[in-house]
Amino acid sequence: MSTRRAAIIVLDGLGIGPAPDTAQYGDAGSDTLGNAARAVGGLKLPNLEKLGLGLCRTGPGAAIAGLSRDVSPSAAHGVAQPASPGKDSTTGHWEICGVLLDKPFRTYPHGFPPALLEEFARRTGRGWLGNTVSSGTEIIEKLGRRHQRTGHWIVYTSADSVFQIAAHEGTVPLDELYGACAVAREMLMGQHAVSRVIARPFEGEPGDYRRTAHRKDFSIAPVGRTLLDGLAERGVPRIGIGKVDDLFAGRNIESEHTPTNADAYRLIEQAWDTLDTGFVFVNVIEFDQTWGHRNDVPGFHQGLVELDQWIPRLLSRLRRDDLVMFTADHGNDPTTPSTDHSREMVPVLVLGPSVKPVALGTRRTFADLGQTVAEFFGVERLAAGTSFLGDVWWGSAR
Repeated sequence: MSTRRAAIIVLDGLGIGPAPDTAQYGDAGSDTLGNAARAVGGLKLPNLEKLGLGLCRTGPGAAIAGLSRDVSPSAAHGVAQPASPGKDSTTGHWEICGVLLDKPFRTYPHGFPPALLEEFARRTGRGWLGNTVSSGTEIIEKLGRRHQRTGHWIVYTSADSVFQIAAHEGTVPLDELYGACAVAREMLMGQHAVSRVIARPFEGEPGDYRRTAHRKDFSIAPVGRTLLDGLAERGVPRIGIGKVDDLFAGRNIESEHTPTNADAYRLIEQAWDTLDTGFVFVNVIEFDQTWGHRNDVPGFHQGLVELDQWIPRLLSRLRRDDLVMFTADHGNDPTTPSTDHSREMVPVLVLGPSVKPVALGTRRTFADLGQTVAEFFGVERLAAGTSFLGDVWWGSAR
């Protein structure tokens, strides 16, 4: 019986510098990790430094303030560039799992067609407010009182392909909000397809509204065969942590959601303490949701420190045949004026007792990670990606 275990831990929004086409997405100057490091006067992350985080990127300007490049890393290290068009979580996670898009998901920089919203209102029995591009915290502060008075949905979007519905939990029951999202998901297909419909419940009083932990994403099902599908066909157990089930429309993955990074780390430890063999797929949410979208540099920095402090707890749980990868799905630079995702390269750190700490260079697609896990478990090749298992694994790859 196989004792192999693997994990891909996605540090949501933790980009590591511009991709070749970053400027084409309006993100010139974005460098999530590099800019955050400069903003705090240099990072002190001894455990991540020892893994090789400071060596991931190469070439002019590759140094990350505070992270030494004069180390003997314990992990394989490199970067991956996005091959799919777009810069959202669904696109990034699908690409990691071997599904590339031909064109980006549609966005709505000027809001959604009024006729579509009127039909949404008819089907859900409530009117709507907003229909604009906005920060979630800003729009609930602006429209929350009126929403509570009228019972109308607060509808908004962002630079990403999302239809977001905010509602106060004391005004609209959660089940009704989720039901409205299901209605919107059914409507927003075909010519009006969006990547995700997102329930954004909040609580509190005017002047002190707060989003709750009951967010729920309703995604389009993957348009191709994913790593998760291949693992399921092979009978490999799969554990999801964070919002990964939402991003794959629940196909071949179940997941426990985590409002904080600390919750994700706790569940990773729990999985590693109980799992005999299988794959753990994790979304660590706060670099994106809590700090990146709110331009919170101190919070982002503290999150990196907490990640670094947790690394020894993970390493102490690794067995000889364990393969763990840290990466990201896009950038979300907290130092730029934008509060949206940024088109960036992502870090690749590969660790485990049987992993050779080699330089992986620049991978041409995030899908290389999924292809590597597929080979690790003897799964049929994915449609995209090149496995680097033979480069990092001591002895035979299989």
